[in-house]
Amino acid sequence: MSPLRFFLPVLLALAAVAARAAPLGYADARHLLNRTGFGATDADVREYAALTREEAVKRLLDGARREAATPAPAFVHEPIVPYREVREMDAEQRKAFRGTLVQQGLELRAWWIGEMLATPSPLTERMTLFWHNHFATSQRKVRYAQLMYAQNALLRREALGNFGTMLHAVARDPAMLVWLDNARSRREAPNENFAREVMELFTLGEGHYGERDVKEAARAFTGWSLEPATARFVYRPRWHDDGDKTVLGTTGPLDGDAVLDLLLARAETSEHIARKLWLEFVSPTPDAAEVARWARTFREMHYEIKPLMREVLLSSAFWAPANRGALVKSPVDLVVGTLHGFSIHPADLRPAAVALALFGQNLFAPPNVKGWAGGDAWIDSATLLGRRQFVERVFRGAQESMMNTAVAPDAPVGAGAVNVRAMLERGLGSYAFNAASWTGPLASDAAARLDTLVLPIASVSNPAGASGIARLERLVADPAYQLR
Repeated sequence: MSPLRFFLPVLLALAAVAARAAPLGYADARHLLNRTGFGATDADVREYAALTREEAVKRLLDGARREAATPAPAFVHEPIVPYREVREMDAEQRKAFRGTLVQQGLELRAWWIGEMLATPSPLTERMTLFWHNHFATSQRKVRYAQLMYAQNALLRREALGNFGTMLHAVARDPAMLVWLDNARSRREAPNENFAREVMELFTLGEGHYGERDVKEAARAFTGWSLEPATARFVYRPRWHDDGDKTVLGTTGPLDGDAVLDLLLARAETSEHIARKLWLEFVSPTPDAAEVARWARTFREMHYEIKPLMREVLLSSAFWAPANRGALVKSPVDLVVGTLHGFSIHPADLRPAAVALALFGQNLFAPPNVKGWAGGDAWIDSATLLGRRQFVERVFRGAQESMMNTAVAPDAPVGAGAVNVRAMLERGLGSYAFNAASWTGPLASDAAARLDTLVLPIASVSNPAGASGIARLERLVADPAYQLR
């Protein structure tokens, strides 16, 4: 064995220790804040640049919130219209009711975008969005915005709390009970939807359970239902199958909580979550050994999320140059990040919610139980055109219409595509970058800092020779601006 091969691991370990002890610097601070939030500002980057990796990650985790900073729309605290009353409505009343639900849903989406922009803890909102996609639930079926808001509050409360606590709470969550059809599941006819998805998508992952496990677990969740008048969780003992069941090799009179505990006891659950966090925060190609290490920490810390996130954000993989710009910006990253990073304060955030839907990420309405696929799936010929037009319009006041953007099938407004597009066109007037009020590095002697702030990797189109606002326009038009 050559001396170099012997000492290389030691040298790499020493280099990692030195990197963790040194101040981040501007580029690393920008990387950390953009991966854990939405559109880091120059002021935030410069503040974090003076911290070490340990200090920066500690500040992010210690600053995590459990509640939104932005007041929610008043209607989320109003009682729902009971399902029975909806069934008794005539055609005109039902049409008006559906219109109210649509408008409330749009207002709720705008509220969440406002929270992403205003929160003092962007990591909390990043993780709330992560769990929203993990426990994918859509208003298209749930209908009531009150229920979607309540689930959003639950996910925020445990976004950096305890996964086991969150899993047990989500299983009783009214929006989830409607979405996966468990509200009517009873001993005579157990519904298997939740039992299947809690194994395949929420905990174990594919290939780690059998069909008998699903059927037996479905029996365990019978009787977990809703009160019709309020849509609140209720346990109905007469609906529950209290007989013996065998799930993952364990036999007994298992109820839903017992099944969830069995799932949490399996190593596959921690590995499934750790792998998804790699895809969210590091790159599209997980390292199996590193994911396994994170998963061990997760299990040893009894599914506390903060210790796991500390491992993720302090890992060498997270900071590796090869993983910079390795992730495609989601529509939320692009739209919210652009607004926040360049201090753009629209008068109405509903057009932003519509834009997200057009680009493929309709908040509170993931496309299916698996959520948004993410990664390269964020960009196709239609969405790429729309994404570029959005950025161009923001930075250059371009008159080109975004009408050619394909309307997503789950677009959140009204009677058709014309309404969606009209709202987008009308509302974008206040979505304009104001160079005079922006405090970022536009001076000619700050070109390098501007490049680092705007792009995660070197410019593809090379803005050499341009400075100030002209340089900024070229940077946001660069293909690298679509990455994070």
